This record gives sequence, C-alpha cells and structure tokens, in this order.
Amino acid sequence: MHENDHLKMPGALLSKKGSRRDFLRNTAVTALAGGALAACSIDESAAQTLKANEMDHSGGTMAPNPAPITPAAAADAMDRMHEAGIKSFPAKTAGKGNQLMQPRMDGAVKVYELTARKLRWETAPGQTVEGWAYNDQIPGPQIRVREGDRVRLVLKNELPESTAVHFHGVELPNAQDGVPFITQPPIKSGQTFTYEFTAPNPGSHMYHSHHNAATQVGLGMLGAFIIEPKNPLPIEKADIDYVLVINDGMHGYTFNGKSFPATEPIVAKLGQKVRIRFMNEGMMIHPMHLHGMHMTVIAKDGWNTPAPWKCDTLNVAPGERYDVIVNCNNPGTWAFHCHILPHAESDHGMFGMVTALIVK
Repeated sequence: MHENDHLKMPGALLSKKGSRRDFLRNTAVTALAGGALAACSIDESAAQTLKANEMDHSGGTMAPNPAPITPAAAADAMDRMHEAGIKSFPAKTAGKGNQLMQPRMDGAVKVYELTARKLRWETAPGQTVEGWAYNDQIPGPQIRVREGDRVRLVLKNELPESTAVHFHGVELPNAQDGVPFITQPPIKSGQTFTYEFTAPNPGSHMYHSHHNAATQVGLGMLGAFIIEPKNPLPIEKADIDYVLVINDGMHGYTFNGKSFPATEPIVAKLGQKVRIRFMNEGMMIHPMHLHGMHMTVIAKDGWNTPAPWKCDTLNVAPGERYDVIVNCNNPGTWAFHCHILPHAESDHGMFGMVTALIVK
C-alpha cells in the first residue's frame, strides 16, 4: 500500500455497497491510522516503546519469553507522545488556506479569478497528500462581499476532469447555481466559465464543486463565501471574525485544511468578542466543543436566529453553517475540538479536529 493510500479510503468506501454504519466505522479507523502516523513522526521512540512486547529481544532469534515492559513504562511512553504533539502546536506546514481574497475591480463589479488544479498539500508535519484546490490553497480563498455588490467569479479549470462551482446557501438566479446538466454545462478541463450576480441574502455561505463532489470537495474544492449585511445587528459586532471550515474527506479530519498539531489557534485578548463561523464541508456530523467558555449562537445557515442561545457543544451537520459569539472572559489556552473522540484523539495523542482558543 502506498503511504498515502489510507487517506483515499473514505472516497473508495463511498463507492461500494454497504451500510452508512460501515462507512463511519471504517472512516474512523482510517483517521486513527492517519493520526497515529502523524504522532509517530513526532516521537518514534515512544511508539517503539509501546510496541516493545511485540519485538524480538534475542538478537535475531525469537526468544521464548521476550522481556515485557512494565505498564508504567508503557503509560510513560504514551504520555511522551501526547506531550510532544501538544508542545509542537501550532506546528508549521507548507501552505495556508482560507486566505482573504481581494477582488479586481471592473468598474463597479468585484471580479474574483479562480484556477482549479492539482497540487501536493501538507495537512500535518510530514503528511503530504494530493489536493485539488482553488488558487493553490485548501480551503480556497475566502471571498467576502457586501449585500448588494455586483460580483463576477471567473473559474479556469486545469483539473483532469470537469467541474463547476455552486454557491451554497446563496439565493441566486437559476442560471448561476452551478450544477452541471441542471443549470449549466460542466466546465471541462481547459475551459473557463464566468458566474455573475448581485450579492443577495447576507450571511455565512460556502462555494464548492458540485460535480463528482464527494471526490472533488473531499480533495479540497471548497471555500468560504461571506456576504456581509448592509445593516448588521448589534449582536453581530465582534473584535475578531474567524472562519472555521470543517472537512472529513480524503485528507482525514481537518480544520481549514490542516490536522492537529498543524491547525491554527484562535488568539484573542481578555475581554474581546470573537465571532466564529463554522462551515461543515464534510460528510459527517461534527459536534464542536469549546472548553472554558460558552458560545452564543446568533445565526444558522446565514440567517439570524430569532432568539440567540448558549451552548458549549454545537452539532454541525454536513452543509450547515453556524455563527457564534464567544465572550473571551476566561484567560488561558482552551481546547477546542470535535467531540466525536476518534476524530480528535488516539493513544498516540491528539490529531485531526483539534485546535485551541487562546485568551491572553
């Protein structure tokens, strides 16, 4: 098996006949394997210590009674791996996704030019996978416009297959909806297609492929599309506005294209308000849990909630977006993770859908 083949298994599993339960079980196992590989690269000696009972201590011949390690030594080895992962956070990796894109102005029209092509993407230190990306970043560039803006998005397709762009949650004219053979022809390899519209309903939206989507979105064809309101409500005002794109495709469990310890922390000063925009581009539900402080939910799928409500764990289903406000009144480094535990932690330490909110 190629070293990255395990990262392609979820897509393969989807193509086979089997129960959803089988898919979820096997995907969790796949992610644990990915997390184990990443953690082992941090502390290989500790991993070897944990496996000492399985090793040959006879110098080449199998000893009938290999010397076992003690439970305390195994526990210490596990602790070292967990500690190494935490101490390396946030780990440096090549590439950064979800970068705010500045438009080119054509008169009063905001023009965004995207190119879709393959690349190599580092999700965690030393863990490089094949990616399909907009403008060489996963997630693609963050696009922010204002309600009423005239927007033009030009997509050039350099992928080996057709594609299209769907503006998820944006209430557009039918011809701009981006679904091949329903609203437009597919954008074939080598072709360019232009979308143009006036930004309608404000809120936290997404853009992504809607052609062979389980593969293309799973490989990175996704991004945040935010329409800011002309008249924001007082509750929407925040010191920091942070977009967190969740995905669980061929790259394992990721936040903004990275897995722990390469995820990015959210950093705020004591007393500041942080707005977090959750966007689930994956195929699974992810209950997002923040330690130390509660979240106030102010919007769902781009629509303001009639009565904001508080929680510390927010279940974000595929395709959903939630906007929350966190009042950073509790100093410290606070864990922030998906609470489906096999998406976040194994015996080798934390991996995947883990980051932190740091209140200074």
